[in-house]
Amino acid sequence: MLLGLVAVVVAVVLIFVRPGASQGDDSGAPPANTPGAAPATPDATTIPTEPVAVDGDPCAPEKITVEAVTDKSSYNAGEQPRLSVTITNTGKNICVLNAGTKAQVFTITSGTEVYWTSTDCQVDPIDAEVSLAPNTPISSSVPIVWDRTRSTPDTCEGPREAVPAGGASYHLSISVDGFASAETKQFQLY
Repeated sequence: MLLGLVAVVVAVVLIFVRPGASQGDDSGAPPANTPGAAPATPDATTIPTEPVAVDGDPCAPEKITVEAVTDKSSYNAGEQPRLSVTITNTGKNICVLNAGTKAQVFTITSGTEVYWTSTDCQVDPIDAEVSLAPNTPISSSVPIVWDRTRSTPDTCEGPREAVPAGGASYHLSISVDGFASAETKQFQLY
């Protein structure tokens, strides 16, 4: 009977101690170097992963909205439109883009005709990298004043031709660092 009790105690000890297992390893999983063991890290070729945006990444096109802004919707004779831009990061992380004058293009059209582009006679354009916090719009600190004249790169010296007025309708579109406004801003000149 004593031998039977000793056999039971030895069996119980062997179950809990498991000779050959490292101390503290009570997971029941086979050692990592044995055939059939699960790999320590996921295999990137079998598990698709998406890049996760982090603060400070360049802004992604689908996360940026650019809005063309004018100070009025119609201008009397002699009034000059003041043009600005509002940029919003719709993502969940801070992202970075170039919002300097070198990366901004303001374009005024009427119908299919381009009447004025801010880069035609631009002086001293600069780069300015900005960090955009999520859902916090930023706007131009100083608007561009359009003198109601046509522009081309050949018209930077001397007088330029005035654009039609008398209720003529114009559209402002803007791109910043390659991100274009989804809609134009319409206004009228009298």
